[in-house]
Amino acid sequence: MNVTTPTGRWPWQPGDLDGLLALGLNNLIQILLIVGLCRTVLGFPDGLIFGQILPAAGLSILVGNVAYARMAHQLARGEGRHDCTALPYGINTVSLFAYIFLVMLPVKLAALNGGLPEAEAISRSWHAGMVACLGSGLIETAGATCADRLRRWLPRAALLSTLAGIALGYIALGFLLRTFAHPLVGLSTLAIILLGYVARVRWPLPTGLMALLVGIVLAWGSGLTAPTATAWSESMAAVGVHIPALQLGALWESRNELLPWLGVILPMGLFNVVGSLQNLESAEAAGDVYPTRPCLLIDGLGTLVAAGLGSCFPTTIYIGHPGFKTLGARSAYSWLNGVFMAGACLFGLFGLLALVIPIDAGMAIVLYIGLAMTAQAFEATQRRHTPAVVLGLLPGLAGWGAQLLKAGLRTGGLGRGDQPFSEAILPTLTSMDVWADGLFALEQGQIITAMLLAAWLVYAIEQRFLAATLCSGISAVLAWFGVIHAWQFTSSDTTLDLGWGTGQPWALAYAAVTVITFLCRNAKKSDPTRPRSAPPQ
Repeated sequence: MNVTTPTGRWPWQPGDLDGLLALGLNNLIQILLIVGLCRTVLGFPDGLIFGQILPAAGLSILVGNVAYARMAHQLARGEGRHDCTALPYGINTVSLFAYIFLVMLPVKLAALNGGLPEAEAISRSWHAGMVACLGSGLIETAGATCADRLRRWLPRAALLSTLAGIALGYIALGFLLRTFAHPLVGLSTLAIILLGYVARVRWPLPTGLMALLVGIVLAWGSGLTAPTATAWSESMAAVGVHIPALQLGALWESRNELLPWLGVILPMGLFNVVGSLQNLESAEAAGDVYPTRPCLLIDGLGTLVAAGLGSCFPTTIYIGHPGFKTLGARSAYSWLNGVFMAGACLFGLFGLLALVIPIDAGMAIVLYIGLAMTAQAFEATQRRHTPAVVLGLLPGLAGWGAQLLKAGLRTGGLGRGDQPFSEAILPTLTSMDVWADGLFALEQGQIITAMLLAAWLVYAIEQRFLAATLCSGISAVLAWFGVIHAWQFTSSDTTLDLGWGTGQPWALAYAAVTVITFLCRNAKKSDPTRPRSAPPQ
């Protein structure tokens, strides 16, 4: 069959409209989440959100979308075909939650506890987020040279379960609580999403758009959304041209924030790298073969642009390339999405959009992402590795539970100047079977802990006891220096306690596990592929 070679133009295909709606809706939800969480959780002023953070995020989205559209166009020209689909790209959902709740919020609370004024605490929180984003961008860029080796060394169960733990706690469970707090909007839109994406019901409109429109109607009709005249005027005031300023000086001044939060930054950057590799494999299976190194460099460049201009949120290749290809999307959907998102960010339009489209109307999409990521952790790993997946889920859930517990304590009056957090609350909680000291220990370095525990169990299941010994040995070293588990109270929070021997109890425990695991090399071994015996009833 003769195929006409594509021209030099970036042609519009009918499927690009569907692709634009799907990718644009995904990016829209991410931006609305940033607006909502920065306002409510972090207390950032609108001037910072709409004047610096969102314009920087919009430009980072534009950079990646244009680059991937160009790459798809070049692939089409080089192979003489018209059906090459650009890789979907945008802000990473899990990094968004991880950096807000595990980096930016603790930094702000620590600054307030230190007696700094609110404005200074907000500035430190923002700068810490920028440093975290910069670190992620550097890891993504460096990953272009060594990502394949890292992926071969780390078990899939360790990577996916760690990611799923954050997705299940901070994303799925968090929004599930909000769903049942506002059930008419939340459950209705969740039903549309699950019926469309899981049960494969064909709606008159794309599933995500259908859920969003129904959610908007129900939110406005039920009175859940009723913006005041002041809110409208403040959002209108944000409309205008906002060119983000370079933040290189602020990044340099905040460089000391890199080391304390490396336990969050390093795994999240690694996730972005490995996730991009998996998405490239998915694209190749769908017929579009993209080179690994340039794609990872694009990811890294987009994230570095975000950090350099003031955004705290890394960008990456999205999962779902085959789905966009099935829709008939090619290259135009990608660059148009970048132009639309960057334009809305640069002109301050998301303040108005946040009033028209409440988070409750779109949160079912994010909740589904959390469910899908958790399900993938089980579906994409070998069946005999499922215990490791479950083990890897638990630190993320514990971290989310610690956030809830501390919020409850603050609501009850603790965490103030005259009633700071202290060891005195632990016996009371323990008497109610709430082992808060263990909860706080799992919270610190939860991402690294989950990865190492799951990897240890995978290698043990495979009877690769030297590799398992290495995992527990690394855990012992990290615990000794306080990178994982070692914690301390501040007046209204718990933070990592870095230093020589600060994590001695956990280090000794991991050392014991290391010895036990090492001795298993000489134990009688069975076939690791045989089904496990059932536990006692």
